[in-house]
Amino acid sequence: MSRSTPRVACAALFALALAATLGCHNFDFSSRYGSGEIDIFDDLFSVSVVDESHIVAVGYQGAVYWSEDGGENWHKGKVPTNRILYSVSMANQQVGWAVGQLGTIIHTEDGAKTWTLQPNLKVDEGSHLFGVVAVDEKTAIAVGEWGGRIVTHDGGVTWEDRSLTVGLDNPQFVWLSFEDQEKVRQGKKVYEDVSLQDVTCLPGGSRCWLIGEFGYIFFSDDHGENWMRGEILGDVRMDPILLKTDQLELSAADRERLSEFAKRIVDEQHLNVLVDVFVDDKEIAKEYDRKKNDPENLFDTISARLEETKGVIEEAGLMSDRLRMYEDFLEHDPSFLDRYVEARRSPGHGPPMIKVSVIQNPFLFTVEFANEREGLISGLGGVILRSEDGGKSWSYVETSRKQALFAVDTSADRAVAVGEKGLVQYSSDGGKSWAPPTAGQFPPIFTFMRDLGFATKGRLTGFIVGQDGMVLRSKDAGQTWTQVLPPPERRGPGSKFS
Repeated sequence: MSRSTPRVACAALFALALAATLGCHNFDFSSRYGSGEIDIFDDLFSVSVVDESHIVAVGYQGAVYWSEDGGENWHKGKVPTNRILYSVSMANQQVGWAVGQLGTIIHTEDGAKTWTLQPNLKVDEGSHLFGVVAVDEKTAIAVGEWGGRIVTHDGGVTWEDRSLTVGLDNPQFVWLSFEDQEKVRQGKKVYEDVSLQDVTCLPGGSRCWLIGEFGYIFFSDDHGENWMRGEILGDVRMDPILLKTDQLELSAADRERLSEFAKRIVDEQHLNVLVDVFVDDKEIAKEYDRKKNDPENLFDTISARLEETKGVIEEAGLMSDRLRMYEDFLEHDPSFLDRYVEARRSPGHGPPMIKVSVIQNPFLFTVEFANEREGLISGLGGVILRSEDGGKSWSYVETSRKQALFAVDTSADRAVAVGEKGLVQYSSDGGKSWAPPTAGQFPPIFTFMRDLGFATKGRLTGFIVGQDGMVLRSKDAGQTWTQVLPPPERRGPGSKFS
């Protein structure tokens, strides 16, 4: 659909999982310009570790915390907004950007001490921005909901719209409303209904990556000027079920084959199943009365095959909420019916068939690359994806838990991932295998940890940020962590660090 008003309410401000960690706050938009001292320890959602000395973190109600002594002392930046800030990225010790709720973009040139608002079209559209990367002092890329992707090459004076849009060849086009289809034909923008969550670029190089919901992954070789789609690899596939004309029930052999297919992915909660039913030319000619505009008999045939397929899959233990069967009907659109029938015609005018395929649609939160080839992505349900070819292809890696992993990053000799309810995972082999921390390696945490990062040079100093202003620091490449914020005297009575 086209974009004109915000689509998410308070309870879903940050897509799926972060909304649960935020709760539904009562927003107070009264002035909270920073005084330099941290008076309230806000939830923190993002951290940028410029080097071993300079760190910037952002979060709820426009909170910006900064340190220039390696996290020993923290100060609050002067920020002209109370809107939630979801992401921060510093190009160097002085210049950086933060982005957030309702298109908010703020910019600093003094190391996060003071910030200014930067106008952009996402403010006018009311679209949230979830990720930003500062490529250099003049260049930054921000991403967000409704396929939001904007870029600046002049320090944020102007922002260009590079958002994902629906074209005539986009699979979403056939399901657009008649009005939005006309906009596409006229060359007007109709944004993709997808939320982009994170964007990163390799320091000193030209490689960039961005990710989002529905398993969206893109990579760029020219600092984000052009993007190519990455692929999530899976080994669960099934050949189409071929039917005879007017056949509605599956054979015993096909039922068994379909059941085995479903059982293979029952426990893989990030995988859904797409069921596509196709009819042949004889069935269309017999069951679709074009003169009377009556497709009822054809609908009955398609529906019967869908229900038959759905029944087998559900009997195998895969819940119906993981099935995708695109059979919506658009009313008040005179051309929809013909488009629908043609979309249901068997490929190559072949026999009726049922295609059952896996949809690789994990909700992805953070992407990081150790070098031009080796990268990691963390996501909902304990998902970790790993790439060895610069982001062109990705494979799933097993983790020990199914909770959300909000962030992942690599240090000198290990990778660390953190998430909700104190979830922590470690890897010592480049992300090939993961396990919980050993005793004494990580403090007991029972709240969410939203982001982590290591200093670009050396990768020895790292920081984790999360709920209630929590900041953890590592000085040994992530091997061990200690809490540095809030200070002991400001921690609540229930804190495990008191």
